Amino acid sequence: MSKTGSREERELVKMLWDANCAAMRAPASGGATKKPLPDVIAGNGATYLAIEVKSTSLERIYINSEKIDGLKEFADIFGAKPYIGVKFLRKKWRFICLEDLYITKNNNYRVNLDLAFDKGLEFDEIIGRDKQVKFS
Repeated sequence: MSKTGSREERELVKMLWDANCAAMRAPASGGATKKPLPDVIAGNGATYLAIEVKSTSLERIYINSEKIDGLKEFADIFGAKPYIGVKFLRKKWRFICLEDLYITKNNNYRVNLDLAFDKGLEFDEIIGRDKQVKFS
C-alpha cells in the first residue's frame, strides 16, 4: 500500500477513536491474505463499521469488484455496515454505501467527486452522531 493510503487509514482510525469508537487498521488488508479484510474496522457497541479506504488527488477512484465482494462478505459475517471511505485531496471524508457505487462496464466500481458529495455520508452520520438532510 502507498504511504498516502496508510496515512489516510491512520487519520480515519484517529478520528474514530476521538469519536469514542474503538477502531483499528486491519493487518494484512490489501491482499496479503486470502481472507477478505477491510482497511479499517470500528465499533462503539451500537454501530459496527467495515471500511475500505481510498484516497486520491484525482477526481475519481476505481475499485475492483473483488474488493467490494470481500468487503460485503466481511461485513455480513462481522455484523458491520460496509462503506467505502474516500478522501479526495483537500476535501472532507465521504463514506459511500455499496449500493450507491457506480458500476463500470467491466463490472468494477467507480467513485467520483460528484457521487461522493451527492450520495456519500459525512463522518458524523456513519457513527450515528448526526443525520444529514439531503434535498432532491
